[in-house]
Amino acid sequence: EKVKDSMRVLLPVLLNKSHDSYDKIRAILLYIFSTNGTTQENLDKLIQNVHIESDSDMIRNWKYLDVPVISSFVAQQHKYIRRDRSKEETFQLSRWTPVIKDVMEDAIENKLDSKDWPYCSRCPPTWNGSGAV
Repeated sequence: EKVKDSMRVLLPVLLNKSHDSYDKIRAILLYIFSTNGTTQENLDKLIQNVHIESDSDMIRNWKYLDVPVISSFVAQQHKYIRRDRSKEETFQLSRWTPVIKDVMEDAIENKLDSKDWPYCSRCPPTWNGSGAV
């Protein structure tokens, strides 16, 4: 059954004094993952009310792994555009294709955006297409 109001389920866990601070951080991260980010105000209130100010970097540093901790329109613009793989022949249990496959194929074909991939976007001018660079 899908959770309709995740904050209503989350608050009793966070305010329970018997739970460890690391468990509360995990619960906040699960909330952020499930809602695809939260607002800066909401995150600050959660951190203050749960009293984990000293460990708040554990939550905020997920942005360096491209997890949208703070949801905004800027974070949504940098999503990688997926290839249409609906016509590819797949096995019954492997219908999902990871994003890294799209990235690697674009790197091989020299189609990576130079703004998002500054070190991988262009091959050296002496490259003739044969062999790895």
